[in-house]
Amino acid sequence: MNRIAVAYYRVSTKAQGRSGLGLEAQREAVERFAEMHGYTLINAFSETETGKGSDALETRPQLAAALRDAKLRGCPVLVAKLDRLSRDVHFISGLMKHRVRFIVTELGPEVDPFMLHIYAAVAEQERNLISDRTRKALAAAKARGTKLGNPNGAAHLKGIGNSSAIEAVKADAQERAEGLAGIITTIRGEGITSANGIAKALNARHIATPRGGQWTARSVLNVLERLAA
Repeated sequence: MNRIAVAYYRVSTKAQGRSGLGLEAQREAVERFAEMHGYTLINAFSETETGKGSDALETRPQLAAALRDAKLRGCPVLVAKLDRLSRDVHFISGLMKHRVRFIVTELGPEVDPFMLHIYAAVAEQERNLISDRTRKALAAAKARGTKLGNPNGAAHLKGIGNSSAIEAVKADAQERAEGLAGIITTIRGEGITSANGIAKALNARHIATPRGGQWTARSVLNVLERLAA
């Protein structure tokens, strides 16, 4: 008889498709792992939210729901990659206090909580190094006179052509829209179909717009138009 498990998927507010961390890629990885190791997925939770901060659980209601469901059923939570939970060591430590087992499919079924802490510490250090290199690169670009801060101004960066910058912006918007598709489908399944109603539901779920603001009917329609296209 197969064992049971709960799945959890997350994409951040940044584009995930190019890094292989899109929702569909995560589902495929988790489902493949479950089949290989004899797990039956009885529930799945997904959301679009940042993973930053040691208190990120407060802004990730679907992860909290996955924890509650797994604890009630006495089963593990399957995630595709560790950073789909967090790269923050304190956050990982906080999850362990809930006494729910997390299985990171890319690490294998035998990785215990202690090893998760080790992997999280390495990931956190890597994130800090990337952040430091990014700050230095931006400072160097600013010193050269490159204009920074305008999301539509990517075309002005040295070494990047206008068409490439435009395509990158479009790709980011499309990936963000695709990441929201599952959540919008869930909201519609609750009987909320108007753009204004969907906007209110997204705001109630603490899901920010691509620019970090509140949803409006217009911004919802923009996403729906992208998905329809």
